[in-house]
Amino acid sequence: MVSREEWEAQLADIRVPKEELDKLLMDFFIVEGYKEAAEQFSLETGHVPEVDLPNMQLRIDMRDKIMQGDVLGAIELVNEMNPEILDTSPRIFFHLQQLRMIELLREGNSDKALSFTAEQLAPLGEEHPHLLGELEQTMALFVFDVNNPALAGVRAPPYVEALYSIENRRSVADELNAAVRVAQSYSNAAKLLLLLQLAQLGEQLLGSDGPGRTQFPTLDIHTPLALTTTTHDEMTDE
Repeated sequence: MVSREEWEAQLADIRVPKEELDKLLMDFFIVEGYKEAAEQFSLETGHVPEVDLPNMQLRIDMRDKIMQGDVLGAIELVNEMNPEILDTSPRIFFHLQQLRMIELLREGNSDKALSFTAEQLAPLGEEHPHLLGELEQTMALFVFDVNNPALAGVRAPPYVEALYSIENRRSVADELNAAVRVAQSYSNAAKLLLLLQLAQLGEQLLGSDGPGRTQFPTLDIHTPLALTTTTHDEMTDE
């Protein structure tokens, strides 16, 4: 058992250059699309972003359009930037078109949504067999149309609720954002988040439930705006 005091003392002995921390934060702002934060951070630290900020604004505009339900607007923006992104990413294009259909259903245009599915989504499923499962789930949206009064009180399957949810917009926006970053030869994930994932993996391996079988304080990254430490056993019990 490593005491909290010993653990924190060892952590305090680790020196990370401020420049490296600045790079991690700037990378996070850029990858996640926080343009204003990146610009302000650059002014405060003098750290120059390793990316073209106007292109970053385009990513932000794409995300905003998707979150507002304007999926076609997002598609037009990405095609203006680089049409090959969607040409070489059939799954992302399918998810965008699927979301366009969902927005039609959300507006009560079930006939248009059905025609759109037949004309746009079905051919994608035929051309890319790995998308057929998702196409079948898409068709279930018509069975559980949220605007059909006859279905009031009927509980839809979880995957139908997930597709209808606003969180689905965010998921598709994140997927497109990652593809655009890769096309711009930039990382598809923030280094800071990758480091946190590695830290969690290390804790699992070293912890009492892993091969290391050691008890030690761990980071609680589940508490928003407050990184607190708990013992590994406490974190596992949550």
